[in-house]
Amino acid sequence: MPSMPQPAQPDHNTNATDEVILGLDTHKDIHVAAVITAVGAVAASRSFPTTMAGYHQLLAWARSFGTLRRAGVECTGSYGAALSRHLQTAGITVIEVNQPDKATHRRRGKTDTIDAQAAARAVLSGRATATAKTGDGPVEMLRMFKLAKSSAIKSRTQAINQLKAVLVAADPTLREALSGLSTQILIRQCAQLPAGAPSDATSAATWTLRLLACRIVELTSEIDDLNQQLARAVDRHTPKLLARPGVGPDCAAALLITAGDNPERLGSEASYAALCGASPVELSSGKTVRRRLNRGGDRHANAALYRIALSRLRWDPQTRAYLARRIAQGKTRREALRCLKRYIAREIYQIITTPRPHSTATSIAA
Repeated sequence: MPSMPQPAQPDHNTNATDEVILGLDTHKDIHVAAVITAVGAVAASRSFPTTMAGYHQLLAWARSFGTLRRAGVECTGSYGAALSRHLQTAGITVIEVNQPDKATHRRRGKTDTIDAQAAARAVLSGRATATAKTGDGPVEMLRMFKLAKSSAIKSRTQAINQLKAVLVAADPTLREALSGLSTQILIRQCAQLPAGAPSDATSAATWTLRLLACRIVELTSEIDDLNQQLARAVDRHTPKLLARPGVGPDCAAALLITAGDNPERLGSEASYAALCGASPVELSSGKTVRRRLNRGGDRHANAALYRIALSRLRWDPQTRAYLARRIAQGKTRREALRCLKRYIAREIYQIITTPRPHSTATSIAA
């Protein structure tokens, strides 16, 4: 009697031709990775150090389970930024994955491995679709400059407030000599106070005022230098942006940072407007049809759009006519201003997504 045919044994070598998806829960010192198959089964999980050797090990380990084309990464703008750049350089599409909400944590528990698997499944299901920023071009330079400038401005404001607080409690003779001066002149006068060693409360106040004033002068010089760096970087990267009414280097940098070095990832101007928090949100129910303010998005970009709108309302007759036309249509001034911000966001998107000559991009990278 002929024997029954035996079922074919699975060939483990075929795994190399199957697509797998990588999920990553990123941290400061380690990244926890999980690999799932195309049907959602967990292949393996493992942690790797946040070093270049660790990145190479992670990539080789993930590719050992099959063809790796997509990776879902949490915190691509902070802990996962360097790893995202490494994966993108290796030709892998990096998808930005939001951290699971509290309801998911209550239902499924919370471990780094679970979060990594959830990141991979978010990519597989299509719930996460946003391509991560590349973070390796001129816009990343702008982000660094803006970060340093913001820190310097906060420190200068704190130093000015401290200087005035010291002056309030200083000896009446010293206080009267420096009263009635503008902030700029006050700082200049305090920087010229004698630098002798303090021996009592009065001399200590004089020494402290001079120290704070010199700090303010240094921070002001640092801020001016950063402003120049911002202006030069924006002018080299997107000169057309500075040519638009009301758009200065600071606003231009904020809007470019929101889009990133790969603005084509946004897909449409509506996506960019939503990213800037300039797209209205539907809030209709029954016979009531209305929209409300979008409180999401990048608030720095939203503030930049607001400053541009106010500047144009002051100096541009066409913008004033646009606002008047919207108000005549029955909108409040606040609603009309939101429409104006949405219009500006569309204009900015068209500029930043215009292809630039290769020579310009090369000179920026150099």
